[in-house]
Amino acid sequence: MINGKKILVVLPAYNAGKTLKITYDEIDRSLVDDVILVDDASKDNTVAVAKEIGIVHIICHEKNKGYGGNQKSCYKRALELGADIIIMLHPDYQYTPLLIEAMASIIAKGVYPVVLGSRILGRGALKGGMPYYKYFFNRFLTISQNTLMRQKLSEYHTGYRAFDRSVLEAIPWESNSDDFVFDNEMLGQICYKGFEIAEVTCPTKYFEEASSINFRRSAVYGMGVLAVSLKCFLQRTGLAKFKLFDGITPEVHVRGKKQFLPPVERSEPALRQAERITSESSHS
Repeated sequence: MINGKKILVVLPAYNAGKTLKITYDEIDRSLVDDVILVDDASKDNTVAVAKEIGIVHIICHEKNKGYGGNQKSCYKRALELGADIIIMLHPDYQYTPLLIEAMASIIAKGVYPVVLGSRILGRGALKGGMPYYKYFFNRFLTISQNTLMRQKLSEYHTGYRAFDRSVLEAIPWESNSDDFVFDNEMLGQICYKGFEIAEVTCPTKYFEEASSINFRRSAVYGMGVLAVSLKCFLQRTGLAKFKLFDGITPEVHVRGKKQFLPPVERSEPALRQAERITSESSHS
């Protein structure tokens, strides 16, 4: 725990038998209250390794439900276990678990409700061996997404994410895609809702056992990502409505005071009031 917050790490696994133990060994169990592994019908010994290293909460899909379907099982179980902070970490050891404390602390201390481990900040991606075509593909998508979604994130495609419980309770992630675009649909919903997002520089490793998708699936993923960003733009500007954002009421998060102003109050006086509150909180 940090600051009285229960911390759970969820591991969406598929054929992670060779890297699961080294990933798990770097998780600080004095800090993390529970670990959940969801195996998406792996063809290797992932489940056997999970049991051997002592993971208590193991969910096995009899049929492959896809990357998004795997995460849905992860988050559902984490909420059932009473998690206050949920950290999603790929068990392929591409991302170091040593950043869990930093990411969880940002949320536990009320600074930001969402934290992403970024491979792009600090040039960690190329140093870690990310293929150049994936790097430039990542940069193109991120620039396009920032423009359409009015954000300034360094990347949207990391497999290392931390959420405050309230975030998962505020967005309809269970209705999202079961495929790889699930991650970006979640971020689209989070941005549309108005939650602020922090990023932490994260080194990364690319090697044979690290998970990856081929070029064809990458292209399909890229088109899906752009579609999500466009939907967010059209929904925000009132030009169209999409099921992706059903039930989400946009809010303005005023940092420091943790005050949310609904859209109906976002007139010029309301915005000036928000700016005044922010200014006062920064000098208090």
